[in-house]
Amino acid sequence: MSLAPALRSGPVRWERTRLLLSTPTFMVGLAILLFWVGCATVGQTLVDPLADDMMNSLLPPSAEHWFGTDQLGRDMFARVIAGSRDILIVAPLATVLGIVCGTLLGLIMGFFPGLVDDLLSRLIEAVLALPLLILALVALTALGASNGTVIVAIGLAFTPQVARVVRSAVMSERHLDYVAAARLRGETAVYIMVVEILPNILPPITVELTVRLGYAIFTVATLSFLGVGLQPPSPDWGLAISENYALIGGGYWWTVLFDALAIGSLVVSINLIAEGLNGALE
Repeated sequence: MSLAPALRSGPVRWERTRLLLSTPTFMVGLAILLFWVGCATVGQTLVDPLADDMMNSLLPPSAEHWFGTDQLGRDMFARVIAGSRDILIVAPLATVLGIVCGTLLGLIMGFFPGLVDDLLSRLIEAVLALPLLILALVALTALGASNGTVIVAIGLAFTPQVARVVRSAVMSERHLDYVAAARLRGETAVYIMVVEILPNILPPITVELTVRLGYAIFTVATLSFLGVGLQPPSPDWGLAISENYALIGGGYWWTVLFDALAIGSLVVSINLIAEGLNGALE
């Protein structure tokens, strides 16, 4: 008999939910994330991040311009608020792509030991020998910079790392009684992997998703800073830092500081959520 229904039972879900809601780190992270999601959803309807005013360029923070203005006279507060939109679209989509591809690959590797596992493991090890940022840069250089290529590049770069986590989880499950019972019933390999094993390894996949989302946010910002990610006139935080960081030497610190704080707060919020999820699911 499958253990999946037991793992998905109401009391277990309620206990995990209660534990999450009583975890301060999770709630703080969730509050920060929801704030930025709100900014991404309605920010550009409330402010105009592209409105420029050369007569008021490089003004310091004030009551009129809370975060100051940049070299084109654009309000930095409006750009920080609106800049959350692109990164909160690209990073989650890239993360989901990496999780889906990595989970499929990991299921195959873990369920079919021997030649299939060995070949795919060697391929993954070869890919993991290269830093994530290098892989993304190579892909974007070859395919060209756009939101779609950034999503694909980061998602495929995440795939090997996710596959290794899923493979380990599957290998610990494939010899359990419920898998043996499914084999005796004559179930297909696809059915056993998707219906029997996958629900039982959702906790590590969920934690991996949140962890990878934090990495994706930082990677999107880094690629934009390097000029191969999101492109102007997007108010993306990484792109804004790239456009203005040279002004720091002239004392115009506000053109960079608030975008950097926004990136940091979003990454920290995801890490806090991941920590809370990990504790609840364990």
